[in-house]
Amino acid sequence: MANETSPSSSAAANGTGRKQVRIYCDGCFDLVHFGHANAIRQAKRLGDYLIVGVHSDADIKKNKGPPIMNQEERYKLVRAIKWVDEVYEGAPYSCSVELLEKLNCDFCAHGDDISFSPDGTDVYGIVKKAGKLKVYKRTQGISTTDLVGRMLLMTKQHFGPHTEEMQDCEDVKSSVPKSPFTGSFPFLATSERIVEFSDGKVKKPQPGDTVVYVAGAFDMFHVGHVDFLEKCMTLGNFIIVGLHNDWDVNHYKGCNYPIMNLHERMLSVMACKYVSEVVIGAPYSINAELLDQFKVDVVAHGRTPIKLDRDGSDPYLVPKQRGIFKTIPSGSQLTTATIVERIIANALEYQDRNSSKEEREVTGLSKNSA
Repeated sequence: MANETSPSSSAAANGTGRKQVRIYCDGCFDLVHFGHANAIRQAKRLGDYLIVGVHSDADIKKNKGPPIMNQEERYKLVRAIKWVDEVYEGAPYSCSVELLEKLNCDFCAHGDDISFSPDGTDVYGIVKKAGKLKVYKRTQGISTTDLVGRMLLMTKQHFGPHTEEMQDCEDVKSSVPKSPFTGSFPFLATSERIVEFSDGKVKKPQPGDTVVYVAGAFDMFHVGHVDFLEKCMTLGNFIIVGLHNDWDVNHYKGCNYPIMNLHERMLSVMACKYVSEVVIGAPYSINAELLDQFKVDVVAHGRTPIKLDRDGSDPYLVPKQRGIFKTIPSGSQLTTATIVERIIANALEYQDRNSSKEEREVTGLSKNSA
């Protein structure tokens, strides 16, 4: 989709009679996770209309190293985040006042961490000096660097309870990063964060709505998931996602999956504009109680193979017996395993990318504190 920005749109009132405040934020948005979503959520709260700039593959490779997801995948995934009003494709790596004027934006928003270019300069230094930068709090406990590390090492240390029951491939201890931005902080799930991602609202199906239930791991929430959920919208208008527990995901995927734990996966799914409700720790076998409680009209599943439950039963037996089970192809070939394969295949490049990013942050912080 081409970039389209209407200069007159900033004069639109938001219902209060005042001028609409337009905010711009940007990034690579590679391996989009709940930290990205929370950044976008906070940026949106700073104004009325949010434009998210997504860098091209060429710019990322030049300034940071090879991206894991290609630009078309990243554009589509960012568009699926519910707080995004518009995506600016191929955004320049460094934001400028001229770009804000072109997009008719009042401010640029960024986290309280600092982004550095390869030469060590602050990427947002120019807009900061112009008084056009608004800052929000960076989400601790998650980063693309951390996720790449998890996949390169394939450890299970990020899981919650029942870790000892999970299948294991190989645990490798990683060195502790020195940068406070890419360092591994513990992720703490809180009710406050859930409320924030729900926008403080409880969604309930209205009379006449068609409720669609889908279940799965939704690990490393990616464009394949978006494509599937988008197709599910053709079956109904109230999508409930049942997220399986870590140990259930490990049962049918094996090795060190899931890469993200249940609470991390929950926030990523909650940020998707197609999702109305999330069942946290949903039963692997869909039972009558669940279908009746949520008044489910359709149960949808993709084309991926369905593994039998631990007792050998079909986890979709009940919806099949009720005649409400439907298989719906997403049209996407991308899976979580595909992402892992991309990273493993280019392990040395991604290790170098992570090390270079950390080194730039440490060097840049030293310069700025001097």
